[in-house]
Amino acid sequence: MDMWRAWYAGDTGHLAQVYGGTAAYTRNGVARSFFDVDARRVVGGDELRMFWGQDPSPGQQAAKLHVPIGGDIAEMSANLLWAEVPQVTVDADSTDKATAASTQAQLGRYLDDRGHAKMREAAELAAGLSNVYLRAVWDTSLRPRPWSDVIQANAVVPEWRWGVLAAATVWRELEPLAEGGDVWRLLEYHTPGAIEYGVYRGGHGTLGMQVEFVDHPDTEFLVRRTDSKGRQATGVDRLLITHMPNVLPNRVWDGVPDTAPLGRSDYAGIEPMMDALDESWTSWMRDLRLGKAKVVVPQSMLDTDGPGTGGTFDLDKELIVALSGLLGAETMKDSITDIQFKIRVEEHERTTKALRLQILSSAGYSAQGFGEQGSVAVTATEVAARKEESLTTRGLKILYQRPALLEHLTTLMWVDVKHCGAKGVDPAAELTASWPQGVQPDPEATARTLSLLDSAGAISTFMKVKMREPSWDDAEVLAEVRRIRDDKTQEIPAGDPFNTGGGGPNEEQPDDDVEPGFDEGQSEELDEEEAVGGGSRPALAA
Repeated sequence: MDMWRAWYAGDTGHLAQVYGGTAAYTRNGVARSFFDVDARRVVGGDELRMFWGQDPSPGQQAAKLHVPIGGDIAEMSANLLWAEVPQVTVDADSTDKATAASTQAQLGRYLDDRGHAKMREAAELAAGLSNVYLRAVWDTSLRPRPWSDVIQANAVVPEWRWGVLAAATVWRELEPLAEGGDVWRLLEYHTPGAIEYGVYRGGHGTLGMQVEFVDHPDTEFLVRRTDSKGRQATGVDRLLITHMPNVLPNRVWDGVPDTAPLGRSDYAGIEPMMDALDESWTSWMRDLRLGKAKVVVPQSMLDTDGPGTGGTFDLDKELIVALSGLLGAETMKDSITDIQFKIRVEEHERTTKALRLQILSSAGYSAQGFGEQGSVAVTATEVAARKEESLTTRGLKILYQRPALLEHLTTLMWVDVKHCGAKGVDPAAELTASWPQGVQPDPEATARTLSLLDSAGAISTFMKVKMREPSWDDAEVLAEVRRIRDDKTQEIPAGDPFNTGGGGPNEEQPDDDVEPGFDEGQSEELDEEEAVGGGSRPALAA
């Protein structure tokens, strides 16, 4: 986890430490046996060469560059999952209608902007460090209802039972006090129904002895919340901590005890490629430094500080002193030579791009989301096709985050009822959660599709509304259908499309070209009569 943390944070000093520094974990036997760092071997038994594990050459400044692709991957993962809040609903069959409505409203308060931001934070940490923990906390003097707290994976010592979190110890370092170099730590041992606190004073490598809460100002408040043994009853017969893995299984820790429920980081297996990407960028920048134009001039053309002062060689100088006798004193006497090394831009660009594409593909993401290929597609179908790999990874992560989210929300409801006085909330109600679509459909394309289906008489108003708003339930769709029908019945047609003159649309009206009182239907009869009787009245055209 600490190696993954180094890639997630992009701390170059941390990367150098974990891959070969003076305190490298590869030299720690206990760490190697647990994290199985030495599993990545090459043929011959030597450890895989890592760019960040190499010390700079003597006398040369450190010039290694880091591309923060690890942080970019974790951020992309969180944005795919939590760009919008998922819809959490109460199962109507698990409680009465009134309680379901009030419980639904309270769930919306848990997932307000603060709750939404916390869940996105948890998703980003889980992508980078393989898992994360959600803790339900409350303090009515600060907020009227409980809220979510995110705990990083390396700050929790879990205890599993049948693959389920049964207990957990949460620890954190407290602010150091003025006297001495002691390290103060606060430990919380969570079990169903209780939390046991302990303050310890020790060193960097030892936990130390347990002391009183009043010995440190950051833990004085626990005196009022705990009994004489440092225990606090939660009143909730469940853990207040929820474990949320990234994805499973974890390929790195296969066979290591008590690590099967832990998640798998998005960086698992791609650390050497991220290391190679940094080496490629460093080599590219090295070419730029060496490609600076240099001018070699004879010694006689330069001023010196006097005999015996020697000479220096500075790579950043625009004029470099020629070395005597290099090409012959006579040859170099009156010559001026320029030096400029080739900058291999195309080779480095192809290398870094290929590494980025392979890193993103191995992590389970499409290059489209990182701006690697093309621009924004024209239609939602093309966007989905280009982001297919990312959307598949998104669906996989939802499988693990949905149960954790629902379990955490249920815990928040229990705490709200027991300690914050929530009314009309049923913590035993069953919850469901649905995430919005990863790619929103193009409104113009949807409108064209609905128009064609409507022209063919192959779709109802209900389905048209359903296609326009896929996230709506049946009740919302039916309400919109009623509004559409009401609007149609209340419409007043412009003008008189049937030329009724105020009458009904089927009522016959006299022709403007026909004399009043004359029936158009008699025209043919009159023609026949005049043809037979030779009447003098002219015939009217039918």
